[in-house]
Amino acid sequence: MAEPKSLKEQFWDPVAGFGVTFRTMFKKVVTEQYPFEKLPTAPRFHGRHQLNRWPDGLEKCIGCELCAWACPADAIYVEGGSNSDVPDADGNSQRFSPGERYGRVYQINYLRCILCGLCIEACPTRALTMTNEYELADTNRADLIYEKSDLLAPLLPGMEQPPHAMRLGDDEGDYYRGTYAAPAPTEGGAR
Repeated sequence: MAEPKSLKEQFWDPVAGFGVTFRTMFKKVVTEQYPFEKLPTAPRFHGRHQLNRWPDGLEKCIGCELCAWACPADAIYVEGGSNSDVPDADGNSQRFSPGERYGRVYQINYLRCILCGLCIEACPTRALTMTNEYELADTNRADLIYEKSDLLAPLLPGMEQPPHAMRLGDDEGDYYRGTYAAPAPTEGGAR
């Protein structure tokens, strides 16, 4: 048989429970005008991922797959490929990053991603960072699997679309240590 309730439990607890309701009942309602007025996010907000580039346009991703191993939601898929300094049949370079390897296939499934940031902590070259972009909703599930082309940072003025030879030093060590001299712009902005 249940023990009888005390006077405090019978009378004071229900009144105290409604205390929050009574305190907020007469406050002005704050309505966010979200789609029309977007507030800035905090500087360290974890939003959409971005694959960064070196100043000459080569990709920073070396295809090591550490980000995929660190992801607790198994949302990242990476396939590494080998860079080559041997020109192809058309005489074009086959180098996408300064190292021996590059991320040939890179996908992030935002249906699984929990935006925790463990992948960016695992990246040894700071190739993967997170932006402040938070609008990731879509009407189609397939569009929420971002491919490498969706994640790569845009080419800035003075950058050249890979593949091309290394422009910022003699070897990949110059890139990673930052001991390269920035190339002088040539006519037309191409380097």
